[in-house]
Amino acid sequence: MFYFCLMESGNHFCFNGKILLTGKLIISADNRCFRFGDGFFETMKMVDENIALYKYHFERLFSSLQLLKFETPDYFTAEYLLNQIKIITKKNNHTKAARIRLTIFRGNGGLFDYENNFANYTIQTWQLDPAIALNKKGLITGIYTKARKAIDDFSHIKSNNYLPSVMAAMWSKENKLDDAIILNTNNRLAEATIANIFLMKDGKVKTPSLSEGCVNGVMRKYVIECLKKENIPFEETKVEADELAEASELFTTNAIQEIKWVQKCNKFNYGREFSKYLHHTFIQSLHKHISE
Repeated sequence: MFYFCLMESGNHFCFNGKILLTGKLIISADNRCFRFGDGFFETMKMVDENIALYKYHFERLFSSLQLLKFETPDYFTAEYLLNQIKIITKKNNHTKAARIRLTIFRGNGGLFDYENNFANYTIQTWQLDPAIALNKKGLITGIYTKARKAIDDFSHIKSNNYLPSVMAAMWSKENKLDDAIILNTNNRLAEATIANIFLMKDGKVKTPSLSEGCVNGVMRKYVIECLKKENIPFEETKVEADELAEASELFTTNAIQEIKWVQKCNKFNYGREFSKYLHHTFIQSLHKHISE
């Protein structure tokens, strides 16, 4: 099975600007994130102390803060958070390459406790293999049918309420698959468990639009911009599940794995030539798009 390579986790994490030992308890059973999934997260890739697609990540983060009605102090800026990330990666000795998870969540309270909208946050780091390479063995996937991704104003956020993906990932493991594709409530393609999906059909690249319930992925955005810049036929649209039978290629994208080609979904097989082209043309130069 295929997994991206997470290495040693950090001995420390950041909680609201304080450096604590991993395992330190910071929330109670009354926490709204624990009780309701009330929050969201951002996963970033840092190489040589620089975050790839830095501007895209923080644009999405602050958009999510606003949409979910979080309150933040004036100092809570992208520059402040970037400095906090650099402090904790240095503390964990993860400066060469790291997976960064920044989680935002509300404090204690019941469902109708509106007054506690302050944004708490944690920053965790994991050592990461810095190699940028397209997977040689294609992902073996299937369509998960026990859950559907909602289509609403919050579908594109990386919400802490991740139950469909959790169950799809469990199903994948039980069935010895590398990943699962999740459908939306209209039975069209939405996304994979931890990634956006693209397919090539009749010489055109297609991906589910944000109005189809997929997460507004940072790598998705980057790939779309690259496709448009190179005038490669492309469409953000509704993608029917039946189109998997007609696709010549299928690949996934996220900030850590970047691009991964899919070899098989259910009984359908796919090539990798276009995935190789994307990786060679756009991903190998990705880390030029870093924070300065």
